[in-house]
Amino acid sequence: MIEVVRGELAGAGTPGVLRPVAAEWTAVTPAMRRLDPLLGPEILEQCQRMGELPIGTAIVTGAGAIPADLLIHVVVRSATEPVTAGGTARGLLNGLRRAEEWGIEAVAMPPLGTGAGYLDAEESADLMVPILLEWMRSERPPRRVVVVVETEYEFDAFERRIRRDDAAGPADLPLLDP
Repeated sequence: MIEVVRGELAGAGTPGVLRPVAAEWTAVTPAMRRLDPLLGPEILEQCQRMGELPIGTAIVTGAGAIPADLLIHVVVRSATEPVTAGGTARGLLNGLRRAEEWGIEAVAMPPLGTGAGYLDAEESADLMVPILLEWMRSERPPRRVVVVVETEYEFDAFERRIRRDDAAGPADLPLLDP
């Protein structure tokens, strides 16, 4: 099941939270910068010790003071590579794979790839929703995804895309690599 809610990612109430980051571990949007103080210095230091990672990488850590069990950090850009649909899609798939590996049944995430100069909400929805719906149809964990948005525009973009793809059915969606 995919839900779209307006609010703050830290308050989503899911065992897993997907956190998009730059390759050097910095937050990529204002919403993620608001989340960082809740992580605590231990989590941020742990991330920094891993060093710079390639775009599309997904790493699991503790959640700090966020009411979740785990954070899944997804690298969506680097100092030399901007956000792209391909890198964002790889990050989303790898984030879902990490959730599956850790047995996380529900994850919350913001619209991926968005921010100043990056994908807009409709492009993010066009990228994420087909991947998420196909993942849901595979019956692998996570079985519930909460997309946490900040604006009515983001909410409408994701809701429209979910309704459109849900009505299309599985035959019209691409197959995921196992």
